[in-house]
Amino acid sequence: MPENATEVTAAGIARLAGVGRAAVSNWRRRYADFPQPVGGTGTSPSFALSEVEQWLRDQGKLAEVPLRERVWQEVAGHPAGAGQALIHVGCALLLVRDRPTAWLELAAAPDERMAALLPQALGHVLTARFGPEAGRGHGAGVSNPARVHTTSAQGPGGVHGASPQNPTGVHTPGASGPGSVRPPTAQDLLPSVPLLRAAAELAAGIGAGQAFEFLLGRQLDANPRQYTLTPPQLAELMADLAEPPKGADRAAREQPVRSVLDPAAGTGALLRAVGGPATLYAQEADPGLAALTALRLALAAEGPRRAADGTHRAAPGPVVRTGDTLRADAFPELAADTVLCHPPFNERNWGHDELAYDPRWEYGLPARTESELAWVQHVLARLRDGGTAVLLMPPAAASRRSGRRIRAGLLRRGALRAVIALPAGAAPPYGVPLHLWILCKPEPGVRPAADLLLADTADLPGPAEDTSTGPGRPPGGKATGGKTPGGGRERFDWPAVRAAVLDAWRDRTDVEGVSRVVPVIELLDDDVDLAPARHLPRPASGGGASGLGEVRERLTETLRLTAGLVPPAAAPATPAHRPLTTVGELARAGALFLHTGTAVPGSAAAPVLTEHDVLTGAAPTAVPGTASPTGTAPATPASTDREAPSPGGAAADDQVLLEPGDVVVPVLGGGTAARVVDASTAGAVLGRNLQLLRPDPAAVDPWFLAGFLRGTANHRQASSYASTAARLDARRLQLPRMPLAEQQRYGERFRELAAFEDALRTAGRLGGQLVQGMYDGLTDGTVTPG
Repeated sequence: MPENATEVTAAGIARLAGVGRAAVSNWRRRYADFPQPVGGTGTSPSFALSEVEQWLRDQGKLAEVPLRERVWQEVAGHPAGAGQALIHVGCALLLVRDRPTAWLELAAAPDERMAALLPQALGHVLTARFGPEAGRGHGAGVSNPARVHTTSAQGPGGVHGASPQNPTGVHTPGASGPGSVRPPTAQDLLPSVPLLRAAAELAAGIGAGQAFEFLLGRQLDANPRQYTLTPPQLAELMADLAEPPKGADRAAREQPVRSVLDPAAGTGALLRAVGGPATLYAQEADPGLAALTALRLALAAEGPRRAADGTHRAAPGPVVRTGDTLRADAFPELAADTVLCHPPFNERNWGHDELAYDPRWEYGLPARTESELAWVQHVLARLRDGGTAVLLMPPAAASRRSGRRIRAGLLRRGALRAVIALPAGAAPPYGVPLHLWILCKPEPGVRPAADLLLADTADLPGPAEDTSTGPGRPPGGKATGGKTPGGGRERFDWPAVRAAVLDAWRDRTDVEGVSRVVPVIELLDDDVDLAPARHLPRPASGGGASGLGEVRERLTETLRLTAGLVPPAAAPATPAHRPLTTVGELARAGALFLHTGTAVPGSAAAPVLTEHDVLTGAAPTAVPGTASPTGTAPATPASTDREAPSPGGAAADDQVLLEPGDVVVPVLGGGTAARVVDASTAGAVLGRNLQLLRPDPAAVDPWFLAGFLRGTANHRQASSYASTAARLDARRLQLPRMPLAEQQRYGERFRELAAFEDALRTAGRLGGQLVQGMYDGLTDGTVTPG
């Protein structure tokens, strides 16, 4: 095997072949010629990618590795690590986009010659984007390719060296400490040359920015515990909230965002969501992550523009610094128009002792347990007078007693303008309903605001549901909307949440159960508890007493329809011994085709059918800017001029679109579920942890297939119980061999059962809504006992 050859794990092999990891383990046991491990550990071995690809082709399990997948595998198996590989790729993609002619000349040279020439070429393009410091090299290399500078750890007073060219005065040229980025010398770049060539080929098809977004998204998905991510939909919402409300001064509303700061940049999701012309500033403690953020933002920006003299000039890139923001602020003189921040939560070692006399604590020294309030005051210190900040905060920050004095100070000075509770699942940690705090830096001589907006979107009603039932109506034919049962990650109607939050902030009006403008004097008690749930009584189920009559009528009609769908009495029969076949055998015979889902909500322009949708009979999960397959329009259109990455999302050409007659089964959990796709669900994207069976209608009836797949015994024998969660191997599911006409007889009965099941779901939901509405009405006095 060649030295430094790309390696791939069992999970990577499974992704290449479109199978589960259990299948890869089975291949290793069954086939003596399966490639031997070349690295890794005994429990997590790695294999040579080239050997694996050849073996898969020889076995007929792989026609060709998609270009996206091949590039990602080279990134993941890079000898210097995936992070350094992504930095090299980001630098090269900037060159590909900004100076395509120079790249083509370099790409025509042999690998060694190309590696020797790349540093100088990269120096030119990085200088154009990030300033002179980025292009200075050590020897043949490029110094600090991502314009990530190291700051002193001596606190706010330890930064010096400001100049007109460097207004913040916080970089140390040629730094080699842990906060700097190692320059890509010719020796560093040599192992990356094949990867850079492949990445450039990928960029030729989808664009340099999207190529980097895809690779970065895969890296984030492969290491979810190493990063605290801000979902793209939430990032866009926070960026939009930073715009002044409707009641603001006209000149302020028409003024474009000039400067935007993220002092805890992470992966750069918040700054990437900023629309319009803006100068972006970022600080991140991790130098590698800061480098990736700088490259990501630069690649998301516009390419070079033609100047008046006919030359092409690149727009200035983002200003990214590395270092501990609270201890070593990289922008002590910056007065930003907007600050967006997703700070780390529940930090104890944030600098309480050494920063006790810091001038940023205008509203009081935060307690050791109140790191989030330290970030709030840091953000206010970096705003211009009248500037707006939006922070994602844990709900405890609104009510902990240790922070009540600072909260009171924020209210009295008019700095805190809104606290908005999001549904659980909006961002990690996904089980906690996080808050958005909107702050405005007080202007001298301006009277402080006398009220605070409180909003709670945890229980927003979704789009109207279609409760009709009838023979032939499959489960999931309704538009559920709102928050789905059970809560959890992204199990709510994002467009509805987005619309409610933006309307509440911009209109600042009272909406029953959603928002309320509370006078500050009412909040300044002993607790200064700003949790929206405490000040916003939840609306009664069913829309209050006036809506209970409608709910009762709908329930009565649904129960009537349900009674007509009750299956006839079962006729006992002797167990039949029928010849059986398996899904795998049918697939090999061409009677059906198998597809594995990889998409997550937000990774595609179309709605995504998720595992939860299949299990609950819900409509595919819509994303902002799209209509659901049932025709339910989104509440708010999404921006079309920018796309945020979706870690873990499938590439567009890898996504599977549903067609009428497809059968979808979940592969995790051990339960029996199968869904037949109808015309209302067709066009959605197949989601992660789902397997699609597309039968040939001339050979297999889809309802017959779905019905037998739901058999309990069938599921048990086709599932693996080697881990804590049972995993279904769809190829092992069994079906009786029957003529098509006989299949259709069974299929019609299975279709009727599905319609009955759907009616029961609707009746249960309406019944629960009516019962809770009666309880609420009787207890709050809006309904009399009779």
